[in-house]
Amino acid sequence: MTRSPLLALAGLLALAAPAAAQVKLNGAGATFPNIIYQDWILSYNKTHTEVQLNYQSIGSGGGIRQFSEGTVDFGGSDAPMSDSAIAAIQSNVLHIPTVLGAIVVTYDLPGVTQGLKFTPEAIADIFLGKITKWNDARLASANAGVSLPATDVVVVHRSDGSGTSFGFTDYLSKVSPEWAQKVGKGTSVNWPVGLGGKGNEGVAATVNQTPGGIGYVELGYATSNKMAFGDVKNSAGKFVSPTLEAVTAAAAGALEKLGPTTDFRVSLTNPDGAGAYPIATMTWLLLHKTYPDAAKAKALVQFVWWAETEGQARAASLGYAPLPKQLRPWIEARLKSITADGKAVWATAAR
Repeated sequence: MTRSPLLALAGLLALAAPAAAQVKLNGAGATFPNIIYQDWILSYNKTHTEVQLNYQSIGSGGGIRQFSEGTVDFGGSDAPMSDSAIAAIQSNVLHIPTVLGAIVVTYDLPGVTQGLKFTPEAIADIFLGKITKWNDARLASANAGVSLPATDVVVVHRSDGSGTSFGFTDYLSKVSPEWAQKVGKGTSVNWPVGLGGKGNEGVAATVNQTPGGIGYVELGYATSNKMAFGDVKNSAGKFVSPTLEAVTAAAAGALEKLGPTTDFRVSLTNPDGAGAYPIATMTWLLLHKTYPDAAKAKALVQFVWWAETEGQARAASLGYAPLPKQLRPWIEARLKSITADGKAVWATAAR
């Protein structure tokens, strides 16, 4: 059977035509938002095959370091970069918020089926090593009717540089003068007691395998691992569950203080409001203000804007609170400011 000359010519042209180059974008950082970031990447790549996205969940400290060193195209962090760290890279960074979340106090206490309640003082004393038994009076007084065992309290904390640790220690520094003086806040601190676990995944796994264990993880990790977690007494004196509504309520007061020129580096812990969950946090993508590669900048801005719009609808099902829509025009303005080769990339990136 002879081939048509036209078909043969078409085949030769197809072989000769160069394939469209796939843009590869690498990011690394916070484990807190890793669940939703992986979901976003998978969903986005299904309809944007021209982009290959990769995000490594290595902790906020590692994300800031790799972003600052230029070994990744974007970073992820639940701890905002310090003024000195920003100055060290000539202020070439934008903090773009992505979702809101809750840091929960999770525990493994065999035989106790009721949900527990924690006061700020008790949480601080546990992580200071001052409460060593689960039937301690400071825990029992907030949990009337619950038969707490005399099991040893085993503290589990992060071993790596962590934005979740930053949010948790930021909270403890606000509610406990002793914590603020002896330990303070940071992505890495000198923990007075406890076992270390790498990432939210590591803390969740260690608590799950340790009778009497107690730790702090992002809500999504606790729910996906079917872990117990407690209600926390807020600044209004109410015990509040880490629901998405309570996280949104926590953000409301802080976001009222923001304006169109804000850099979004804001703490959400221990807010006012009877319905606010007290250990809430925002998480950020770290983007450069200017990129050397226009194709990468265009693809990155396009993905981030998708995450800030269509991607927000996926947040609640994964254990995160979507960003308030009032932030969207401000985020859009930041993305419009990103340049490559001296030119704004928004016009070609936004769809």
